Amino acid sequence: MHIDLNRSSSKSLPQQICETLSQRISSGLLHQGAQLPSVRSLAKSLKVSQVTVSKAYAELARRGVINCSQGRGCFVAETEDKQSPEGAGWQNKYDDYLPRAQLWRNFDYSEVKYPFHLAAIHSELLPLDYIGATMASLVTKQPELMATYGNFQGDLELREMMSGHLQSRGIALTSADLMITSGTQQGIDLVARTFVGPGDTVYLEAPSYTGAIDVFAGRGAEMIFVPMDSEGMRVDLLTKMCDQRPPKLIYTCPTYQNPSGVTMSMTRRQRLLELARSYSCLLVEDDPFSDLYFHTPPPPSIKSMDLDGHVVYMKSFSKVLAPGCRIACVAAEGNILSRLIAAKSASDLGSPLLTQRAVLPFISKKYDAYVGQLRNALRGRMEKAAKLLKEYAPPGVNWVLPEGGLSLWLELPSALGVARLHELAERESISFLPGDVCYAGNTPSRHIRLCYSQMNEADMEHGLRLFLRLLSRFLT
Repeated sequence: MHIDLNRSSSKSLPQQICETLSQRISSGLLHQGAQLPSVRSLAKSLKVSQVTVSKAYAELARRGVINCSQGRGCFVAETEDKQSPEGAGWQNKYDDYLPRAQLWRNFDYSEVKYPFHLAAIHSELLPLDYIGATMASLVTKQPELMATYGNFQGDLELREMMSGHLQSRGIALTSADLMITSGTQQGIDLVARTFVGPGDTVYLEAPSYTGAIDVFAGRGAEMIFVPMDSEGMRVDLLTKMCDQRPPKLIYTCPTYQNPSGVTMSMTRRQRLLELARSYSCLLVEDDPFSDLYFHTPPPPSIKSMDLDGHVVYMKSFSKVLAPGCRIACVAAEGNILSRLIAAKSASDLGSPLLTQRAVLPFISKKYDAYVGQLRNALRGRMEKAAKLLKEYAPPGVNWVLPEGGLSLWLELPSALGVARLHELAERESISFLPGDVCYAGNTPSRHIRLCYSQMNEADMEHGLRLFLRLLSRFLT
């Protein structure tokens, strides 16, 4: 079993081993009932002492994550509700380099009737008919598109249209400064693969987007989480942290942050950019939700103030148009963008040309009017969800209503029992996102995320009412 150990980290080696194994187990990469390597063999493969591995295993056993038996070994603990799957023995012992895969696990609720865990928009609100008709027309009239490799950087016409879209939002870049990616997730992965290596320091908000954590963990980065308040990331604390450990990269989702819904103030955005300049590091600005404001537009993007190319800006169109098309753009300049394009060419030979052309007419002609209607629909759902929370949420449960975006971030009285609550909700065909997956190392969290936009309105209201009643019973 391969585990990246950083011997200069502030975390001890037993702690690093313990956290990595814990994340692999919670992600489903190590199945319940699976046998862990022996203390001797894992110590040999990691080039550490057997005492180090024994300490890690002892902590995992103390947490109830694994069960150890003298003479038999250590096994991933099984719950009463789930059985260990059948699996080939050699596969379980075959090495991989995945420290965690929470994003994959979070999407694995296809049979749940009330999927509050997924930050997505219900299909009835998306322009699928228009985009589908465009795609059908392209297949019929231009079938050669399916036989054509797209430009590694992305279709030029789409990039030109997107540059105009960004310019209208204060980001003065040309089509030459943009790259089309298969969703923002690929953009994050390309940045990490290109610029982040084992032991590099990456700062993120606490909590942060699960998919980004997975990517940086996969690169062996030393992730440090910065607390937030009502104005977003605490840049004052980040500044002190950077004095101790200079950043290689800072990742932020400043507008209707995923998962908390918090929006970073303009002052904080300016200070964060100044910090990136002072340390000559990259600042990755993930922006999936800025068009989904409910009342007044959010502050300008950090990229709109970037004069030196420190900000890599990512704008997703998948989430608000057609998730299956996987369209996003990455904005960067100079040699930073060139290296990202090189990484993308090695990754997938360019995003599919057909889907790029399919979304182009809608973004060009109808996007602004459509997104205005979408904002109204989402605001209505958020207000209905807020009303149900006020009526049914038990004492001790707190939340702050977001100014935009797709979800609510609830604070429970205690982190204890959230995993059990998750199991009970699944029995009722209800899912939510536990807050602990929004940190590295399975940090206990008393928060959960509920998305109000994934279902039709009737199902959302009924499912939320059921969940809040379940929550009341659980807490009492």
